[in-house]
Amino acid sequence: MPQLSSSQPLSWRQALARPLFLRALLVAVLAGVALVVALPHFFQWIEGRPGVLVRDPVLARWGPLEVSNATFAVLYGTLLIVLATIARFPLIVLRGAYAYILMVLLRMGAMAFFTLEPPPNIIPLVDPFTQGFYPGNTPFLKDLFFSGHTATLALMVLLARARAVRWLAGIGTAIVGALVLVQHVHWTVDVLAALPAAWIAWRAAGAVLRYTGLPISSEGA
Repeated sequence: MPQLSSSQPLSWRQALARPLFLRALLVAVLAGVALVVALPHFFQWIEGRPGVLVRDPVLARWGPLEVSNATFAVLYGTLLIVLATIARFPLIVLRGAYAYILMVLLRMGAMAFFTLEPPPNIIPLVDPFTQGFYPGNTPFLKDLFFSGHTATLALMVLLARARAVRWLAGIGTAIVGALVLVQHVHWTVDVLAALPAAWIAWRAAGAVLRYTGLPISSEGA
């Protein structure tokens, strides 16, 4: 039976032949399902909490403009490119799944402790893929600290293996961060906090998987 090794990339057949990998993958799937079930209830709870209005000199000078189509084009285009380039590396995909789950949990905690009110002149960003998680399947305006769209693309920077793809993901992250500010979907602090949050989730995912015995390096997989 093939051994898990960090010295060379594993194929999916090799990884799936190991119970260690299968258990970790099953945990990721179950955690993902649990989040899908829990998120609508969490957002409904956040909706009923009083939030804080932020003094934001950037938004005071910038926008608002409707740029939803551009935001989604950059966001999902970048996601597809990065995921297509890492799809053949099971350990990287697994670490990315754990990092995303941990990032969502970190974001839920951040929103619970730092509940913010939306910018007064916000133009709602209706994401066709995530809208179903919000109460009543309607635009949810308090999904703020920190920016999930920006954090997701920042995570793609860490996931990307090729330098050109990593640069592309970095540019995409900057563009999406700017666009959600232009549309006043987020406060500036939401976008800035997304970057360290993605890095924390990435490093934590690596630490969790190394603890289980999987050969995850400190930077990649």
